[in-house]
Amino acid sequence: MIKAGVIGWPITHSLSPRLHGYWLDQYTIEGTYQALPVQPENLGASLREFQDAGYGGLNVTVPHKETVMEFLHEVSASARRIGAVNTIVMQDGVLKGSNTDGFGFMENLKSGPGGFDASQGPAVVLGAGGAARAIVAALLDNGAPEVRLCNRSRGRAETLAADLGGPVGVWDWDERAAALEGAALLVNTTTLGMRGNPPLEIPLEALPTDTLVNDIVYAPLQTDLLVAAARRGNPVVDGIGMLLHQARPGFAAWFGVKPEVTAGLRAHVLAGLVP
Repeated sequence: MIKAGVIGWPITHSLSPRLHGYWLDQYTIEGTYQALPVQPENLGASLREFQDAGYGGLNVTVPHKETVMEFLHEVSASARRIGAVNTIVMQDGVLKGSNTDGFGFMENLKSGPGGFDASQGPAVVLGAGGAARAIVAALLDNGAPEVRLCNRSRGRAETLAADLGGPVGVWDWDERAAALEGAALLVNTTTLGMRGNPPLEIPLEALPTDTLVNDIVYAPLQTDLLVAAARRGNPVVDGIGMLLHQARPGFAAWFGVKPEVTAGLRAHVLAGLVP
């Protein structure tokens, strides 16, 4: 019996157990995947307990993605670059951390309408938090010629740009509409537009109609940004696919099967969303 799970605080509404549980059933694997509440002050002790209990690995969500790194024996170069870990493999007493968010983001876009090639043109990224960090790194690694970073706090965006290097330009938040001109991709990584949060206000007039638009928010699944973009003819990709695809490397490492993201999986996970 292989055991895995996701740690966070709080963790009640995580969709990861539903996601991995679907794969465990589909591939007839004797294993478990649970939501594991871990208070920040107990993080190190909890990791040792899970290791002693024979866990094969863990996913990591807020607020542990950054702080967990100090308790790991190995951290991948990409995770160190991003400054966060979301996947841990426990093997022979060694805890290895990696970050699969960028992988999940790119795979989600590539599986969308017409596929996606980051080298096609500039990408506009709204936000400068942890998700934006992984996404900007992935875009750069996949050949994006330019990333235009817009955040409500310019200082945080400048820190992200300096940390990652490469062709990342920082735009003021009130310049976000102008940043859309000639872009090949627009992605919202902020909580604006998420259920219970203020709306994302961004005029799309300057955005080419063939630009791919993505919102990593998936509650609601069709955000106002995606609805407005689709209405003017832009191809759009919703945010649930990033969650599904980022889970693939961890599942493969823990359970020995490379899982697929299917329409059935998508429907199953979406059915678990809190209305």
